[in-house]
Amino acid sequence: MPSANLAIIYYSSTGTNYKLANWAADGAKEVGAEVKVLKVPELAPQAAIESNPAWKAHVDATQDVPEVKLDDLEWADAIIFSIPTRFGNMPAQMRQFLDTTGGLWFNGKLVNKVVSAMATTSNAHGGHESTLLSLYNSMYHWGAIIVPPGYTDQSIFAAGGNPYGTSVTVDQDGNLIEDVEAAVKHQAKRTVSVAESLKKANQ
Repeated sequence: MPSANLAIIYYSSTGTNYKLANWAADGAKEVGAEVKVLKVPELAPQAAIESNPAWKAHVDATQDVPEVKLDDLEWADAIIFSIPTRFGNMPAQMRQFLDTTGGLWFNGKLVNKVVSAMATTSNAHGGHESTLLSLYNSMYHWGAIIVPPGYTDQSIFAAGGNPYGTSVTVDQDGNLIEDVEAAVKHQAKRTVSVAESLKKANQ
């Protein structure tokens, strides 16, 4: 079976979604995928970043992580997004990137991309599910194939049981409340498996 190209696209201010992205990369590589971990461009003013030591530290620590380009979407057979919640929706940084994909969409370049997503928030009921669903709305317009984790593995229950995508609550000290590493890796493997099956069928 041909290996799938997986782009893991994330936005992270203090590092949690970057951590999830790397766990997803580890899981995908275990099943033979070609993986790129990519960040969306930061839109926040430098003054805001400088005022938050954790935010600044993360920006400094991830300077070498490549920013996502539209070419990465064409390269990818599958895409996993990892995003924090902003008032129950995706952050502006991810929204801005998605808004640049109109040309690819118009030319049919995003059809049948296999897509899954993960989310983080600081409150247990702070918008995990609505954030994922808001991102998936854009994927319907792409004509993408959404692959949620559902309840396909026991690790999902240990991670809080979100069938739309792995999600985690983060406390004020940056600690992850739920144990999600195994669920993230399972979600990545499931996404790659579907992408590989589709790629094989189209050869």
